[in-house]
Amino acid sequence: MQILDGRKVADDLLAHTKEEVRILINSGIQPKLAFLLIGKHPASLSYVKQKEMACQKTNIQYEHHAFPETSSTQEIISLISELNHREDIHGILVQLPLPSNIETPLVIKAINPEKDVDGFHAYNLGKMMLNKNFESLTPCTPKGIIILLETYKIPIEGQEIVMVGHSNIVGKPLSMMLLNRNATITTCHKYTKNLKAHTLRAEILIVAVGLPSLITGDMIKPGAVIVDVGINRVDGKLVGDVNFEQAKEKASFITPVPGGVGPMTVACLMANIVIACKKLTQKNS
Repeated sequence: MQILDGRKVADDLLAHTKEEVRILINSGIQPKLAFLLIGKHPASLSYVKQKEMACQKTNIQYEHHAFPETSSTQEIISLISELNHREDIHGILVQLPLPSNIETPLVIKAINPEKDVDGFHAYNLGKMMLNKNFESLTPCTPKGIIILLETYKIPIEGQEIVMVGHSNIVGKPLSMMLLNRNATITTCHKYTKNLKAHTLRAEILIVAVGLPSLITGDMIKPGAVIVDVGINRVDGKLVGDVNFEQAKEKASFITPVPGGVGPMTVACLMANIVIACKKLTQKNS
């Protein structure tokens, strides 16, 4: 069994991004990200801090816009509109989830797709339907998983892959990206009958639902590759959606939690900012 070390791969990607930023700065272009944080949800504060640290590592500038939880959808959209028109801003990130009084789809829709570095805008998601050549600003977690698999030379084409979870952030876009690479995809969710029957077929099993130890050892095909996207806190410890101790006895490769998919998500966000910066600069020149 081999660990899929997301921290190491993410560090390599951040180093590559830092070099790309250095080249841009030397040519007079400073990549810059705008964070929007609404409310003070502890997990959101933690995620924003991680992203700020990654910006500092790669020399990407950033500015922070904090809103009280009582803010209206229109107040958020008004600032996004301003940021859309600012040439010095190359990426706009609204930290999710938003408070229940704010209409998340309208907020995401308001972001200029060219500055949508989270890859959640319908325009960027829709382009992915065509083929992998149209994957530009893709959602960061799916992008990170693809890079992780490719770095460890794990084949995707022709593989039987089971995706457990069908969120707009991970499950749906990742299923499409894997299909673009000619995998055979089964996407499961809470309404799937007999989940175990599906997971036992998986040569690559990816789990992103937020339920600790949902996947146990008896649900895993011997030699399978396991990608655990779940982050759950149990008795003060971070654990995934897969029972790691049981899974490592069956898997050929497995991501740890923490230290697997999480660092890749942040590193891919930095990469997306550089992609957006280059495209916007070329368009405006």
